Amino acid sequence: MEQNDTKRLSRLTAILTLLQTKSLLTSTELSKKFGVSVRTIYRDIRALESSGVPILTEEGKGYSLMEGYKVPPVMFTEAEANALITAEKLVLRNKDESFVKSYSDAINKIKSVLRYNTQSKVNFLSSRISFWRDPNQESTNYLTTIQTALTDYRLVKIVYTTPTKNEKTERLIEPFALYNTKENWVLIAWCRLRNNFREFRLDRISNLITQNETFTPHTLSLSEYYVQQMAEHEKYLASENRAEGLINNP
Repeated sequence: MEQNDTKRLSRLTAILTLLQTKSLLTSTELSKKFGVSVRTIYRDIRALESSGVPILTEEGKGYSLMEGYKVPPVMFTEAEANALITAEKLVLRNKDESFVKSYSDAINKIKSVLRYNTQSKVNFLSSRISFWRDPNQESTNYLTTIQTALTDYRLVKIVYTTPTKNEKTERLIEPFALYNTKENWVLIAWCRLRNNFREFRLDRISNLITQNETFTPHTLSLSEYYVQQMAEHEKYLASENRAEGLINNP
């Protein structure tokens, strides 16, 4: 299949998903979302119609699916559906663009198979929830890739800017875990350059390439890692206190 055909098939699938998610969509709205001309959207709609999808056209308003043409509904309760919508709004504040896109695609698929009554309510709730993004937050675009590498046990090569010396170094790392602080996503990984675990802020990674080579999973659990780090930190503080004592009492 040619690349253009693949893109079109992907777009047609996405349009169908959106039609199942919302009651009415305009050609202008669709053209902006997919970065194509309105004329292309017209052709896409005709293609879906010719394949048997019952699309209703309301002149001057937009497109909708014939009532009853739905994927069998997922039996979410209203409270569960509302929780999903609230989570969506929180995710949209996330600084990693790849994670936001993956979640948005997933939530649209979930919305498309909700019962019609529940779907209307969650769309209304979505329009009434707003969260403010901190304008000083830095964006990243590696979270989804790192998550995949972590679960597939694949090595990752990164270019990382150190926070202390502000120098760029190339590292080959074994992803171990991820956590989120108020300001940043942080990757815990075994660094082959330092031959030890290190923590990397995702906003300081300027390049990332997943390698074909895999690594042996670490037997250390995340809780054991934290215990180990705490012990090393206490050991460091003890040595600092001893050094300070020697300086003050020569």
